[in-house]
Amino acid sequence: MKKSTLLHLRIPFSFFLLPVFLLALSVSDSINDSNTLLSFFILHLLLYPASNGYNSYFDKDEGSIGGLRNPPKVSKELYWTSLVIDLLALVLGMWISIEFVIMIFIYGIISKAYSHPAIRLKKYPIIGWLAAGIFQGYFTFLLSYIAINDVDLIDTFNWSIQIPGILSSLLLLGSYPMTQIYQHEEDAKRGDITISQKLGILGTFHFTTFTFFLSSVGFFSYFQFQFSMTDGLLFLLAMTPVLAYFGWWYLQVRKNHINADFTSTMRLNLISSLMLNGFFIYLWLS
Repeated sequence: MKKSTLLHLRIPFSFFLLPVFLLALSVSDSINDSNTLLSFFILHLLLYPASNGYNSYFDKDEGSIGGLRNPPKVSKELYWTSLVIDLLALVLGMWISIEFVIMIFIYGIISKAYSHPAIRLKKYPIIGWLAAGIFQGYFTFLLSYIAINDVDLIDTFNWSIQIPGILSSLLLLGSYPMTQIYQHEEDAKRGDITISQKLGILGTFHFTTFTFFLSSVGFFSYFQFQFSMTDGLLFLLAMTPVLAYFGWWYLQVRKNHINADFTSTMRLNLISSLMLNGFFIYLWLS
């Protein structure tokens, strides 16, 4: 495998998507250990990297992208590697359930439609934004939950499971535009119109602030009702470093829009992922 292919799979970037899986784990009642380990492997080391590689192949970015400051040129090997990894995810998923396989197949189709030139959801600001937020949030939460608990999809149709799934999408719908804030010029060159472009740089910050507030209130209410007031307050405490960095960065961007850059975006992703992952692991262990 070429080094460029491996880099474009962006396997470490899966850490930023881990909170949804850990949220599903933390609210699970009957954990199937083997399914949990296998579904973790399939999602974070196969499905997500395959999606990254496939999208990179068609995007052919020259500027920074999520997880890669200086992306190397792509080759046909990246295209075929991403498809092979996708197929391996489906085959391994058979050890969990048919429903799980169908759901990761649907996820793979939507992720491919995001960048494939024949459809390219990325060029539609609202549709692309909704697709990313719903499928990386709510949809992934449900497929993780059915794997972890070895249950059917219909068993997730109760509010104690639906609410955290919906809240995970709300959080992603708010944070996703922030991942596009430094790519306005690159996206415009390809004719893509993202939600962040529509909102503008400061508008993206304002929109994220609003949705972050809504999702935080929602998570606090859910955790204090489903678990305890202490857990609800601990969630808010875990989000404090994220809010502090976000506020500091916003002030820097107000001074000069050039500060809405790749490095700052990756720092925000890292801080938020660390705090969310840490809180959900605490909730699972407790």
